[in-house]
Amino acid sequence: MNRDTVEGKFDQAKGKTKESVGEVVGNERLANSGTADQIKGAAKEAWGNTKDAADAASKDARMRSESTAHDVREKMSSTAQNAKDRVNANADDVKMEHKRSA
Repeated sequence: MNRDTVEGKFDQAKGKTKESVGEVVGNERLANSGTADQIKGAAKEAWGNTKDAADAASKDARMRSESTAHDVREKMSSTAQNAKDRVNANADDVKMEHKRSA
């Protein structure tokens, strides 16, 4: 939860209180101001939730990217190791072949 979300919730609560007090005392201006605060708070909370969602999506994409990069490095390293092992095995076969024929 970020600052916008918290401020939005606070503005909504403040607005609800102002609206209620305005209605009880018959002050239309105060009641209308409270309604405006609630609308402002709802928009601010929605913006905060949107920012949180975007941040979560960004972090998820970054983690998947890092994981994929790690997997590719592992596969490349494994392939290089396998190629080295095959070359060394072939070289050992050639050495053994020449020792027998000599």
